Amino acid sequence: MSAPLFLVESLPTAASMVLDGPEGHHAATVQRLRVGEQVLLADGRGGTATAMVTAVGRGTLDLDVTDRGYVDAANPRLVVVQGIAKGDRGELAVQAMTEAGVDELVPWAAGRSVVQWRGDRGVRARSRWVATAREATKQARRAWLPVVAGAPDESTASVTRRIAGAAAGYVLHEEATDRLTTVELPEHGEIVLVVGPEGGITPDELSAFQEVGARPVRLGSSVLRTSTAGVAALAVLATRLLRW
Repeated sequence: MSAPLFLVESLPTAASMVLDGPEGHHAATVQRLRVGEQVLLADGRGGTATAMVTAVGRGTLDLDVTDRGYVDAANPRLVVVQGIAKGDRGELAVQAMTEAGVDELVPWAAGRSVVQWRGDRGVRARSRWVATAREATKQARRAWLPVVAGAPDESTASVTRRIAGAAAGYVLHEEATDRLTTVELPEHGEIVLVVGPEGGITPDELSAFQEVGARPVRLGSSVLRTSTAGVAALAVLATRLLRW
C-alpha cells in the first residue's frame, strides 16, 4: 500500500519539519503512524515531498524529508460544471470526480436544481464541496487540489461565459447523437463539461450553451444519475487524453 498523503500549506524548505494541526492530528492520532513509516506531503499546487517519521507526539509527527518533486498541471485542463443536486449526491459526485482527476468543479445553479444555494446555506454547502475535494485528493494521492469555483455557486450566464472562453465545451444530454468517446478533443486549453441536475438541462440552457460553441454529447444508451454522470465522463476523457 502506498504511503498516506497529507496536504500542507507550504512544503518544508529544511531537511526536517513538524506536521501538526488537523493533518498532524489525523496522522498521529487517527492513522497512528509510527517511527520509520513513510508519508507523502503535497501543497495542492503540484509540489510534493516524501518524508520519514522520526518521532510521534500528541497530534504531531516529526519528519525528515527524503525527496522532493513537482507534478506539472494537467493540459488540457478538465473543468466540470455540476448542476447542484439534493441531499448528498453533489458531494458524492465531487468525491468521485476528484479521485478521477477533475481539475476544477463549478457548482451550477441550474434552472431545474431542486436545491438552491442561498445565503449561509450556500456558503456551508460550498464548504462541504471544498472539504470533500480535499479529502478525496488525499485518498487519490494527488499533487493538485481541484479548484472549487463559485461564490457560492455560478449562474447559467456565468457558465455560458466560461464555455465561450474554453478550448471546448460539452454538455451531457440524453438526446444527443454525438458520443463523448468519438468527438474531437483539443490538445491544449480548457475542456468544460456540463452535467445537469436531477431534472436535467432546460431547452433554454442547452441553447445558450450551444450558441457559444458547446456540443451536446452522450455516454451511451443508459441515462446516468447526476452523481455518476460526471465521473463516467471524466473516465472517458482521462482515457482519451492518455491520463490513464
